[in-house]
Amino acid sequence: MNKSIQIDEKIFQDSVKFCSTMFNLPPLASKIYSYLIFDFEKVGITFDEFVEVFAASKSSISTNIKLLLNAQLIIDVNKIDERRRYFYTNSEYKKVRFEKIVQKMQDELNLIEDLRKFRQLRKVEDKDYEDKMEVYKSLLNKNIVNIQESLNKL
Repeated sequence: MNKSIQIDEKIFQDSVKFCSTMFNLPPLASKIYSYLIFDFEKVGITFDEFVEVFAASKSSISTNIKLLLNAQLIIDVNKIDERRRYFYTNSEYKKVRFEKIVQKMQDELNLIEDLRKFRQLRKVEDKDYEDKMEVYKSLLNKNIVNIQESLNKL
């Protein structure tokens, strides 16, 4: 079987390292995702091509594809006239990823507010701490607004 896409080995390795760190992926999942990034024409990559390209067991490929699907990093498509599935990067993932980041920042703001209220009940006063927390909350709020504005453009 011929590869359906061409890759640059250095960029591929850099991508594998980045994806492993950024998305907390195991090595094979990082390789699969990085390989899919090179599918510029969106021809789709089959399961069999992954098995051949990475010389990995079908079980390992299957497990890592499921992980990527669950993480919403990739999608799969069944073409009408074929039984096999084709895998692609999820073009909506950037939006999904940043929505999750916004949610984490909002959760952190809620936690900070709960702690502030608890400190008040305990009558703990520390002006320096409170000032720093206000700066931090402001930073979180500004980033939330900035990301949401960018998401609206996506």
